[in-house]
Amino acid sequence: MSRDVARRQDGPRSDAHQQDAHRQDGPRQDAHRQDAQRHWDVIVVGAGFAGSLVAHRLGGHGHRVLVLEAGHDVPDAATTATAYLAAGGGTPTSPYPRSADAPSPDVDDLTGLPDGGFVATGHLLQHGPLPYASGYLRANGGTGVLWTGLTPRMHPEDFRTADLGHGRNWPIGYQDLEPYYRQAEHELGVAADADQQRRAVGLPIPADYAFPMRAIPATHLDRTLARALDGRTVRDPAADEGALLAVSTTPHARNGRPTGPEIPVGPLCQGAASCVPACPSGAKYTPLRTQARWAPGVRLRTDAVASRVLVDGTGRATGVEYHADGATHRVHADLVVLAAHAIENARLLLLSGLANRSDQVGRNLMDHPALLTWGLLPEPTGPYRGPGSTSGLEAFRFGRARARRAPFRIEIGNWGWSWAGRPPQVETDALLRTGARGKDLRERLGDRLGRQFSLQFELEQPADPANRVTLDHSRPDRLGLPRPALHYDLSGYVRQGMASARAVSDQLFALLGAEDHTRYEAGPGWPGRLEHDGRPYGYRGAGHGGGTHIMGDSPGTSVVDQWQRCWDHPNLYAVGCGSMPSLGTSNPSLTMAALALRSADRAHHDLTVLRGPAALTAPRPSVPSPMPAPSSVPALPSVPASSPTPSREPS
Repeated sequence: MSRDVARRQDGPRSDAHQQDAHRQDGPRQDAHRQDAQRHWDVIVVGAGFAGSLVAHRLGGHGHRVLVLEAGHDVPDAATTATAYLAAGGGTPTSPYPRSADAPSPDVDDLTGLPDGGFVATGHLLQHGPLPYASGYLRANGGTGVLWTGLTPRMHPEDFRTADLGHGRNWPIGYQDLEPYYRQAEHELGVAADADQQRRAVGLPIPADYAFPMRAIPATHLDRTLARALDGRTVRDPAADEGALLAVSTTPHARNGRPTGPEIPVGPLCQGAASCVPACPSGAKYTPLRTQARWAPGVRLRTDAVASRVLVDGTGRATGVEYHADGATHRVHADLVVLAAHAIENARLLLLSGLANRSDQVGRNLMDHPALLTWGLLPEPTGPYRGPGSTSGLEAFRFGRARARRAPFRIEIGNWGWSWAGRPPQVETDALLRTGARGKDLRERLGDRLGRQFSLQFELEQPADPANRVTLDHSRPDRLGLPRPALHYDLSGYVRQGMASARAVSDQLFALLGAEDHTRYEAGPGWPGRLEHDGRPYGYRGAGHGGGTHIMGDSPGTSVVDQWQRCWDHPNLYAVGCGSMPSLGTSNPSLTMAALALRSADRAHHDLTVLRGPAALTAPRPSVPSPMPAPSSVPALPSVPASSPTPSREPS
């Protein structure tokens, strides 16, 4: 793999030019016909995080890869950010082009009711007692073009949650994935402090390893909280002992200062505070960077909505049926990779009637329900500078208390009360209603906004087969395809985690001398509102959907094996967060990327065996003069011809 990880700024219109370079000339229908007449080595469905990485690695090995993306092309990041700011903000997906054939679920599809409960509109039909509160973008690059950019690793304990009495164990352990974590961190250009990750999180990172980029600097808010909290102890009601506090920087896939001379230098993070939906400087990684380095044998088709995976009489996948430009098309390949999204992958498998011997397709839908608390600090701390979060508190992610309540990670929010539903314009309107004008308005608004801060408690949600995606044939989409219908709830284990998180928050606010303004009022702003032991709580969706084609060690209890290969179809892969048996408490994008690279290596092995060792050319570089690999980054592990029993972490 090339070590030119493209920490470059995406140039004007570079995304569109790269996409055009992978399309044939002529009318679109002619191009679809030509694709259908050609036999591909690999078809990848979805051009987001996982799909772009898989296509990149397989294309680098000389395979001919066709990538089908349901959504539109997207403008470059600077154009998107400018349009977003000019429009005065909006939902995360609002500045991106909408596709009527591939609508994107968004946060404003949910509305809380005055007496509790919620109503849902849009692409996802929701039938559960609580809302699945996350959206995702169906466009080239997927949600990876508007993500926050946070890339913490999972903790070794996260792979063995069933041993703690909740959820499922992975068929692999942390050490199986660790080499691919390092590869993913170099592909994405992760900025972090390895010593701090070892110390604060307990990660067994090799002693000689350095992340590609130095950690993103802590904000003034981070430093303020560190002075007040570091070394102090708070009590978790579910724990036997107090938790020692330490504010630690969070790994990011955005450009910091490189840690070695061999690392290309790109535009540094400018702190524009518009990371969601777009980074105007190009410092944040998006899948479009990886696409810019695809080999010539990789071709992208946007506005191509997959509707069925084709299989032969033996159960082997032979291709994909998709809709584009008012017609239905079929393309054929030796291997098919589904990389659309946890929900869309499950939907496509259900539409195809495939991979469901275990009755687990669509089941075990997970997210990170995020409990927010917010308040005013005694002194101004300069919010709305930098990424949404640059530091957090890690002490509640692991340990014995995990057997009694869901673990959680605490993110320190840099963007005031925005996610709580009170962005600056709401505060301005409230002051205007009091009669404040002129200098009085400016001073009062500056004081209030300048002291705002928030904490985000990102809770683990274990795999539960009752939380699921099914198909609603009575309410099809514009193409006549059944829409995804969701049943979603939070278990008592997760609710107890919320209770512990709120108790910890109360103590943190007391240590900070902060005024607590947290309110979860029934109504439009809190569709994810619930009560537990007589106390109200509210959650937001973190956008971390997973579990719907879950990985396991048995075809009777899981959908895919340790390589994300469907048990029932040996040349059909379903990659992404949908394969993850647990999410832990870390943002899952880095783990998804590591899994995608691991699966791509296995897929290359499968194709090599299918055709014989002499059928393929040597891997071709993705740039004319690739940088040498840093000595601290591992070589690609060899992939065995058969799947041995994987190593596992100790319980």
